[in-house]
Amino acid sequence: MNRFSLNIILRILLLTITLAAVVWLYMRDMTPLAVLTVPLVAVQIYGIYYYLNRINRKLTLFLESIRYEDFSIRFSADNQLGKSFRMLNHQFNEVLEAFRQTRAEKEANLKYIDTIIQHISIGVFSFDAEGRIELINPAAFRLLGIYRLRNIAELKTVHPGLSELLTDLSSGNKTLYATRQEQQLSIHAATVRLQGRLIKLISIQNIHSELQKKELEAWQNLTKILRHEIMNSVTPIVSLIGTMQEIVDLDIAPSAGNREGIEDLREALLTVESRSKGIMNFVNAYRDYTTLPQPQFTRVNIKSLTTTVSSLFQTDMKQAGIQFQLEVDAENVEIHADVSQLQMVLINLVKNAMDALEQTDNPSIHVKVYLNNIQQVCIEITDNGPGIDTDAMNKIFIPFFTTKKTGSGIGLSLSQQIIQMHGGQLKVLSPGNNGNGTTFLILLNT
Repeated sequence: MNRFSLNIILRILLLTITLAAVVWLYMRDMTPLAVLTVPLVAVQIYGIYYYLNRINRKLTLFLESIRYEDFSIRFSADNQLGKSFRMLNHQFNEVLEAFRQTRAEKEANLKYIDTIIQHISIGVFSFDAEGRIELINPAAFRLLGIYRLRNIAELKTVHPGLSELLTDLSSGNKTLYATRQEQQLSIHAATVRLQGRLIKLISIQNIHSELQKKELEAWQNLTKILRHEIMNSVTPIVSLIGTMQEIVDLDIAPSAGNREGIEDLREALLTVESRSKGIMNFVNAYRDYTTLPQPQFTRVNIKSLTTTVSSLFQTDMKQAGIQFQLEVDAENVEIHADVSQLQMVLINLVKNAMDALEQTDNPSIHVKVYLNNIQQVCIEITDNGPGIDTDAMNKIFIPFFTTKKTGSGIGLSLSQQIIQMHGGQLKVLSPGNNGNGTTFLILLNT
């Protein structure tokens, strides 16, 4: 017999004895004593009720612990009451442990998902029907160029029309948005219902570099085709001209009487040969554009890089009367880059700025290095020359296009390709040909 049953029997037996004593005292005309014994009977009856109600209290505590997710409670105080109580307590504890493990797994999964969202390069954020932001990751702040967002309506001042676009974008659809910084954002929307509330999930990705990469590949393929076809056509012409010159010198000239005609023919052949070789050299100049080696990345101090490039032009700028200024606001910043390729880009941009100042009074070049609000390294090369007209602005990075009389049209295209291979952007800012100058802007990630 377990202790629970024994306790019940003993309590009932004690209550029976107490009731018998009350009846005996009453029968013996000892009513006052019988009345004094009545509270003892009530206490014993309450004790039996409280003892029997232990299971209900245990079940209530068990359900409350589940309701309030308090899984630290353990049931073991009445294990000594018998096997049935030990089994019941064991089952209660097993159920609470299962709930605790389930909650721990759920919290771990949520933490894992949150960590992924916070670290992915794709911008992700969500908002409710009133536009209140529920979730946003650092990539979204970086792509949008902001540091705080509580409601999508706040985007109106930074990105006009974007908040309306996000609100109207249907679930499962995509769209493109061009920012003021000339970034092409690909936006995808999805809608979920969370506890009766409609939540819109937005993912944004900057595809500007991908578009530039595709454009670059198209130009490279076109350049390869043109180079192949031109070389195939010009090379035999150069060879035939050499043969014709030998015929003129060895066969025709000794026996011909018309010396003047022979000289004209020889001069014409030399001219054709010279121009044909010039075309071959011109085409070969674009070999670098299609076969640029992959960058060899190292840690590069941005101040050291710009200072080294600037020192190369000190003598030439003094001779040309150009006032040069280097301003570095990111002295201890390092980037992951190919130092020789970046030097090539900076040298090309500074030389272009110097060429643009040939007809400018009080010429000046200003190079400024700083970090923008999303911690990108910005290098500005600004001149006070005549500027670039709108039509040329749209073509300036196209291979073969140049505004110089002696330019090949490859320098800026090659520079843009190098910056793209570094994961950055090369932009040109010019208010037009009104004498306000030109600024080339390089953006690089730290």
